[in-house]
Amino acid sequence: MPVKRVSRVTIYLNETDEWHGKPLHLEILRFLSAEGCAGGTVLRGVAGFTKAAGVVTTSLVDAGGKLPLVLEYIDAMQTVTRVLPHLREMAPNRLITMEELDLYP
Repeated sequence: MPVKRVSRVTIYLNETDEWHGKPLHLEILRFLSAEGCAGGTVLRGVAGFTKAAGVVTTSLVDAGGKLPLVLEYIDAMQTVTRVLPHLREMAPNRLITMEELDLYP
């Protein structure tokens, strides 16, 4: 079977991020689903840091609830290119990366 070229988009968020008063990670998943994307996953980190916020761990959840979340989805480059502008609007101050991958069916 031929190898298929796809793109993986990774968005680095935290638990407190919101979109119109709702959890941003769930709103992004809903958006991707409505746009016909192949699928997406949110992973919760046990610790993370940024220059602005310092290190946050699960032991500090009660103090702020800002644990890191990583949202990933893989799809055809055409689909990724189509939805990426809206994702940048939804998460304007968050790191978004994209990389091309070989998909082996």
